[in-house]
Amino acid sequence: MALATSRLAIVTGGNKGIGYAIVKDLCERFDGDVYLTARDVGRGEAAVGRLNELGLKPKFHQLDVTDTGSVATFAKFVADSYAGIDVLVNNAAIAFKAAATEPFGVQAEETLRVNYFALRSVCDALFPLLVPGARVVNLSSSAGRLSVIPSEELRRTLSSPLLTIDQLDTLMRQFVEKAKSDDHQQFGWPSSAYSVSKVGVSALTFIQQRAFDEDPRTDIVINSVHPGYVDTDMTSHKGPLTIEQGAEAPVYLSLLPAGEQNVKGRYVWNDKTIKDWCKC
Repeated sequence: MALATSRLAIVTGGNKGIGYAIVKDLCERFDGDVYLTARDVGRGEAAVGRLNELGLKPKFHQLDVTDTGSVATFAKFVADSYAGIDVLVNNAAIAFKAAATEPFGVQAEETLRVNYFALRSVCDALFPLLVPGARVVNLSSSAGRLSVIPSEELRRTLSSPLLTIDQLDTLMRQFVEKAKSDDHQQFGWPSSAYSVSKVGVSALTFIQQRAFDEDPRTDIVINSVHPGYVDTDMTSHKGPLTIEQGAEAPVYLSLLPAGEQNVKGRYVWNDKTIKDWCKC
């Protein structure tokens, strides 16, 4: 199969909400193919259809970030079809509602499985396909700032420049274990699985940038971003921002110019300002 000559942008969880708006904006501004990926084929294709009606031409591929087979299939498709990935936006995520009746341990395990470990799986599969100059954006949250962690010791460990991915994985698993035994607070964790998952994503981003800085592929940049409090299903439509407003900062980070050094391995707010993750 001949490789496509087009540049390539990928958005996970792109069939609705902020992910959909990111796809829409990239279709208008990115010079290349934009892939809207979604777990559900019907919903994904319907989203592409809505964008087609606007005159936009995203492509679709099924991707369930929690299914290792689906991730592997998508990675093979990309490797077989394109010279590499220019933009990767890790947007897919879940959040339990305040009225959820599942035990907290169940919420913790499922939230970390999707929001942290599945994102890790996607990165493991797709990072080898990034081209020099690629841009990666991890969707975090205001809930993903370090100050949501009560324990000073945990905050110190999570913010250490020596923290490894294996150590971070262990911390995320520890939280799930303590949530299941209902003594997570005793060990310095908050009672928000979503917050812990996004703290994990933020911390992971810093580790990933340090690895890219040593990578022979030059100028690969990754940032985490708080997109704002947006009117989506995840916020029960309580957010004051539109999905288009929520897409602004992620798309800005997706299209950072070559050689960008100031916005690199950072925690970025929805107004595109850089925040000190350890202090905000």
